Amino acid sequence: MYQTTVKIDGMMCGMCESHVNDAIRAKLPVKKVSSSHKKGETVIISENALTKETITAALSGSGYTVMNVTCEPYQKKGLFSRK
Repeated sequence: MYQTTVKIDGMMCGMCESHVNDAIRAKLPVKKVSSSHKKGETVIISENALTKETITAALSGSGYTVMNVTCEPYQKKGLFSRK
């Protein structure tokens, strides 16, 4: 599993967050996606690592601009997780 954090320019409200989330869900195989217009970012949990190119393509024509992408291994945090 991977957590990809995407800095996005152009999100102004909660509806913008929904548009970004829907576009990503429709075009990429993700487990979870959540956006924050206040932070200007989207966090994606997926089985495979995502690249800036694939995310930019998914948001193409939406009016939002991908500024930066960081992808790192993700381990679900829980009561019984081991280190």
